Amino acid sequence: MTPVALIAQAFDGHHDWDGPWWWAMGIGMLLFAILVIVAGAWLVRELAGRRNEADPTPLDLLDRRLAEGAISVEEYEQRRRALVEAHHGQGDRGG
Repeated sequence: MTPVALIAQAFDGHHDWDGPWWWAMGIGMLLFAILVIVAGAWLVRELAGRRNEADPTPLDLLDRRLAEGAISVEEYEQRRRALVEAHHGQGDRGG
């Protein structure tokens, strides 16, 4: 027999798919696909979460400045009143 005939006879057209290895390979491919899907979902969630983080409002910034001692209580109350009045005034102008 020729070497090519011996190799063809050894494979018998199945390429060893009739053995137990096809189960392991199938499970490995399934686990890899699940890993790719989970990693993609995690990445999308992380990127979307960073975009949704809200910027602090002017009142938040004012509260922080008072807490840090950068402004006095009187100045805080005056600026807070101005911000609240400006906010309510915007609602009246809309429409």
